Amino acid sequence: MAVFSIDVREACRKKRTGKGQWTYGFVNELLNREYKIVLLTDQNLPKEWEGSSSEVIIYPGGFSWHLRVSRYLKKNLFDSIYISPTSFIVPALVSKRIKTIPVIHDLIAFQKGKHDIKAKIVERLLLKKAIKSAHRAMTNSDNTRNDLVKKYPFASNKTTAIFAGPSDVKTSGNSSDEKIILCVGTLSPRKNQLRLIKAYQKLPDSLKSKYKLILAGGRGWNDKKIIKEAQHTDGVDWIGYVKEDKYHELLRTCTMLVLPSLYEGFGLQILDAEKMGVPVLCSDMGSLTEVAGNCAVVVNPLDIESIKDGLEKILSDESLRSRLQEEGPVQSEKYSWKRTVDLFLDAI
Repeated sequence: MAVFSIDVREACRKKRTGKGQWTYGFVNELLNREYKIVLLTDQNLPKEWEGSSSEVIIYPGGFSWHLRVSRYLKKNLFDSIYISPTSFIVPALVSKRIKTIPVIHDLIAFQKGKHDIKAKIVERLLLKKAIKSAHRAMTNSDNTRNDLVKKYPFASNKTTAIFAGPSDVKTSGNSSDEKIILCVGTLSPRKNQLRLIKAYQKLPDSLKSKYKLILAGGRGWNDKKIIKEAQHTDGVDWIGYVKEDKYHELLRTCTMLVLPSLYEGFGLQILDAEKMGVPVLCSDMGSLTEVAGNCAVVVNPLDIESIKDGLEKILSDESLRSRLQEEGPVQSEKYSWKRTVDLFLDAI
């Protein structure tokens, strides 16, 4: 039976973002299967994993972490399959004799526009080598797989889309009683909060007086203009990073979720919102329409008027909101962590 060694560092962070949430959901499900698992990290595990039968190896963080993991894999050459859900460094460092499975969430590093410089350089330098050396490669959506194969045609025969599942929503149903337009994501140009704020500013006064725009997410990069615009716009409130319980509470009480990103590899927030029966507005870029299906109002994220029109459409049309609330949960049932892990195991 295969031994899975997994980089779970991002899942162990106190403030998990997209890739960390994906890793957390994937590992949660894999721990329920009959496999020997080695969890490789640089800090303590989430409490809910502490009672599992998995082996835990903690190495100091930084670049030395990757070197230590590489040495560990070389010593366990014939026993281990290494799953790398958030980094391409180890898959690029080790030889082909070691079975590695990198997970590609997006190709943001190869997109035009501003992005985290360190991540951009590392991914551009290492992704091709990591894919070439890999036993298999996984993506979180068909869209990301298509982007990857378009850039690296050789990846076609070894790459499988395994998608994702919703978070563990602890509340049931959406009450929409707080009159909130909710946007969840790290502040950055790619997440497009600045255009969203400007679109909100253009809404009729009758809607702005009734609905407030809540931005939930930690600071990212090139975010000063976003923060300044939020602080100087009546009805807009940036509340910073929120923990899972608060995130679920916001979903339970908001009127709609907005994800106007310029590019996303998946869009976990859309899946969570649809599961809760929350009407969704999303952009027509990246994989967002793939995840949302026909259960969202789709806009051009580069056009402030398009975003404004989408907001106004959902806020003003009760029958549309009702349809999205009914159809969203049905769409969300297409995705689950069980399905993701099943697809992963079938692919290897």
